[in-house]
Amino acid sequence: MRRIDLIEPFRVMQLLERAKELEAAGRKIIHMEIGEPDFPTPASVIEAARQQLATGDNFYTPSTGNPDLQLALSNWYKQEYGVDVAAERILITPGTSGAFSLIYAVLLEAGESVLLSDPGYPCQRNFIRLAGGEAINVPVGPETRYHLSTALLEENWRQGTRAAVIINPSNPTGTLIKDNVMSAMAETCRNHGGYLISDEIYHGLTYGAKARCALEFNNQAIVVNGFSKRWAMTGWRIGWIIVPEALIDACRRVMQNIFIAAPTLSQYAALAALTADGAVETMRLAYDERRRYLLSALPELGFDVVVEPQGAFYIYANVSRITRDSRQFCWRLLEDAGVALTPGEDFGAFKADEYVRFSYATGLDDIREGMQRIRNFL
Repeated sequence: MRRIDLIEPFRVMQLLERAKELEAAGRKIIHMEIGEPDFPTPASVIEAARQQLATGDNFYTPSTGNPDLQLALSNWYKQEYGVDVAAERILITPGTSGAFSLIYAVLLEAGESVLLSDPGYPCQRNFIRLAGGEAINVPVGPETRYHLSTALLEENWRQGTRAAVIINPSNPTGTLIKDNVMSAMAETCRNHGGYLISDEIYHGLTYGAKARCALEFNNQAIVVNGFSKRWAMTGWRIGWIIVPEALIDACRRVMQNIFIAAPTLSQYAALAALTADGAVETMRLAYDERRRYLLSALPELGFDVVVEPQGAFYIYANVSRITRDSRQFCWRLLEDAGVALTPGEDFGAFKADEYVRFSYATGLDDIREGMQRIRNFL
C-alpha cells in the first residue's frame, strides 16, 4: 500500500460540507462540530497587522522566525510558566500543523513510531504517516482522564519508538493531565531515550485550573503551541515549536526547504497578540459559561459526561443511553434536526461508536437552541 493511501479524511469536514449545503437551501444549522473560535481576532492584533502592511516590509523573515517574536515568546514563557527558554529554541511555524509536520520530518525514519492517545486529534496520525513513521494508537478512557499514562507508555513503548504525544487540554475531551502524571510521563520518555511532545494549543482556555507546560517538568520536552485558539487567529496560520538545542539545526534545514518562513504579516500580528490579555479573558469567560450550561443540560438529554472537561472548548459525551452508532446518530441529527456534532470515529477507533464531541465555540443562544432541537429529535 502506498503511503498516501494510509491518509484518512478529516471526517468532520464531510459533515460540515453537508451542513453548508443545508444552509444554502435555507435551513438554519446549529454548528457544534468545528473547533474554531467564534470570536473575532482581537482588534489590537488586526491594527498591528494593518500598520505593518502599510510599511511595505513584508518580505521573508529568517526561516526560524522573526527574532523579535522569538524573543517575545521567550519572555512570555518566563512570565506565563516561570521557565527559561532560549529564544533560538523557539521556531516560528505556519500554524501548529506546520510545527508537527516539521518535527516528525526531523525525528522519524521509516518504520519508527510515535505513541498517541485514542481518542485524540485525528491529524496527528496522518502527520506521522506522511513522515514515513507509524502511529501507535493507545486506547485511553475515563480512568486516565482520556490521556496517556506512565503505565500505558511502558506497555506500548517498543524498539523504534521515538516519542509520545500528549494534548493538554485534550482534543476531543477537554480534560487536563494531572501534574504528577505529566512529571512521570516526562521521566518515562527520558528513560527510554525518546521525547515527550506536548500539544498546548488550548493553553489559556482553562476553567478552574491552569494547564502546566511540559517544560516545567522536562526541559528537553518538545512543545507545540500557536495563536489559533487562544487568540482566535485560525486563518493567520501562525504557531511555534520549542525544541531541544540538539534539534535546532536539523529543524532549520527542513524549514528552509519546506516553509522558507512562516507568513511575515502574521508574525507581526502575533507580536501584538501576546499583549492582548483582555480580549483573551473575555473569550475564556464566555466559553466557561457555555461549558457550564452544557454540563447541566446534556445529562438530562441522555448524554453522559464521565470526566468533566477543564479546558479547550469541547465536551466528549457518551451516547450509549441514546444510540449504539454515534456516526449514524450525528448524520440523522444533522439531517432531521439541523444540529451538527462530531462523531467519535473522527478521533480514533476505541469505543468511537459510543461518543460524540460537542464544540461550544458557538454562541450561547445557538447552543440553547441546539439543546432544544436535540430534545425534540429524541
